[in-house]
Amino acid sequence: TSAIAAVGCASQTNSGWVTLIDGGTGLDKWIRVGDANWRVVDGAIQADKKTDKAHSFLVTKNSYTDFRIRAEFWASDDANAGIYMRCVDIKNLTDKTCYEANIFDQRPDPKYGTGAITHLSPVSPMPKAGGKWNTYDVAVKGTRLVVTLNGVVTADIHDSQFASGPIALQYTAGVVKFRKVQIMPL
Repeated sequence: TSAIAAVGCASQTNSGWVTLIDGGTGLDKWIRVGDANWRVVDGAIQADKKTDKAHSFLVTKNSYTDFRIRAEFWASDDANAGIYMRCVDIKNLTDKTCYEANIFDQRPDPKYGTGAITHLSPVSPMPKAGGKWNTYDVAVKGTRLVVTLNGVVTADIHDSQFASGPIALQYTAGVVKFRKVQIMPL
C-alpha cells in the first residue's frame, strides 16, 4: 500500500474532489494576501512579480482539518513558493504558523527545499521541480502528513502543531503557475 493510501484516502477517481483551480478559472475561491500579480495566463494561475518584501498568498475561504490536496504546478528554477496547510491565522502566514509543502529548488539550506515540509521533515536528496510541470499530492489526516511529489513520497511525518485551517498557495520569487488544484475533505 502506498503511504497516501495508508492515510485512508480515496482512490484516484474524481469522486469527492472539489476543484479550486482548473486552467482558466478565476480567483473567486481565493483571498489574496500580499501584492503578487496572480492572474490567469495560458490556462494557469500565475505569479511572477511582487513589490512588497513580504510573501504573497492565495488563501482558501474555507478551513480544512483532514483532507487530501492535489496540485499541478510549474516553477522556474529560481522560484520560492509552496502549499501552506492548516494555517492558524491568515494575517500571519508563515512556514511556522502553517505546514508548508515547499517549492524552492535553490533554498540556501536544501534540507527543507522542494518536497520537504519546511522545518519538520527534511528531504534527501532534494528533487528539482524547476522548469517543468509537477504534481503534489498531499494527504493530511489527524497528526499524519504525507507529501508525494511526482509519484514519490518525499515527506511522511506525524505532527500535532496545527489541527485545522485554510490552505494557501505561496509566492515569493521567480515564476510559479498552478493549472489544477483540487481538495478532498476526508
